[in-house]
Amino acid sequence: MEVKPGYKRTEVGVIPDEWAVKSVCELAEIKTGPFGTLLKASEYSGNEGVPLISVGEVGAGRFKVTEHTPLVPAAVVRRLPQYLLRTGDVVFGRKGAVERSALVTENENGWFLGSDGISIRPLRECHPPYMACQFQRYEVQTWLLQNATGTTMASLNQAILGSVQIPYAPLPEQRAIATALSDVDALLGALDRLIAKKRDLKQAAMQQLLTGQTRLPGFHGEWEVRRLGELAEMGSGGTPPSSVPAYYDGDIPWVSIADMTKGGKFINGTDRNLTCAGFASSAAQTFPVGTVLYAMYASLGECSIAGISLCTSQAILGIRPSSSLSNEFLYYYLTSLKAIVKSLGQKGTQANLNKRMVQDFRFRVPPIPEQTVISAVLTDMDSDLAAMEQRQSKTRALKQGMMQELLTGKTRLV
Repeated sequence: MEVKPGYKRTEVGVIPDEWAVKSVCELAEIKTGPFGTLLKASEYSGNEGVPLISVGEVGAGRFKVTEHTPLVPAAVVRRLPQYLLRTGDVVFGRKGAVERSALVTENENGWFLGSDGISIRPLRECHPPYMACQFQRYEVQTWLLQNATGTTMASLNQAILGSVQIPYAPLPEQRAIATALSDVDALLGALDRLIAKKRDLKQAAMQQLLTGQTRLPGFHGEWEVRRLGELAEMGSGGTPPSSVPAYYDGDIPWVSIADMTKGGKFINGTDRNLTCAGFASSAAQTFPVGTVLYAMYASLGECSIAGISLCTSQAILGIRPSSSLSNEFLYYYLTSLKAIVKSLGQKGTQANLNKRMVQDFRFRVPPIPEQTVISAVLTDMDSDLAAMEQRQSKTRALKQGMMQELLTGKTRLV
């Protein structure tokens, strides 16, 4: 394929004539975190100090520090100052997801490099944010995974990291590219915060509206405490033996837990369908449109609504509300219980739910008109969230496209 004027073909692809190809070892110092002989676990298990950055804290372009992140006390920092991270360093995990890296900003300046971490410190002629962006490119990440050592778990070392080759633009262009991509990152960060805020607001609204603590205008009177088994019919499904191919790939939608975890509020399609023979061979039953689907095993408390006529596995309870209970109100009520129900399994007191337990759920139920309005308010909040998440997804895709264009010189900044 002919290369257009002003460009040249290199080992990293076609790049501008005035760009070069350089390995990371030419552009940066590489450091591996301290081994156990230098830093023992007992030295950083306290409640004060700076975060210890190891493989678990390195995310996709950013650090993921939580309350579980160990802290390194001041005494260790004074003893091992060479392992302090500085603004501009790029940090990787040495094992597992070795393709992930994060740039140290002023917020993380002075944090401590853990034994499972490896960092690079760009030299003066390389703009750190530019190098950090290069490590987010698909081609570079794929190369790291392909060249990592280890058979059971990918492992990264200084030699492998130093061998990474990147397109090297003149320093002013490096800064311009990094600034452009940083602007998109800022937009993504703002969207992340807005989505998190909207989720918190929705959670608070569910807590207030579904319990009657807050009443919508025009509604008064007491809510009645009812048992769910009095307000709905319910039954679980079944699973034909997967060893019989004739039972699957038919025309009857069959919902599994996986369909629910990725399907959202409404299930309008399934990964697998049953044949008539498969349906007849199991305890599966047909659930009509509008049935509330509730996970009793595995992803405890996961909830959806059937958007089509379907059947389910035995791990899912199909709940068919009576005329005095809105299926959407029930969906939001069960969704609001998800964290509580999941904690039961996590604590080991009850790993699974069953039909009798769900029938015994007791909750306060308003009249149907109020149920309908409450559901509409929460549905509008869901729609707002979905729109924000779609914008977030499109912005991420835009950034990937910009990275591919700018970091290879295919598109030049004026």
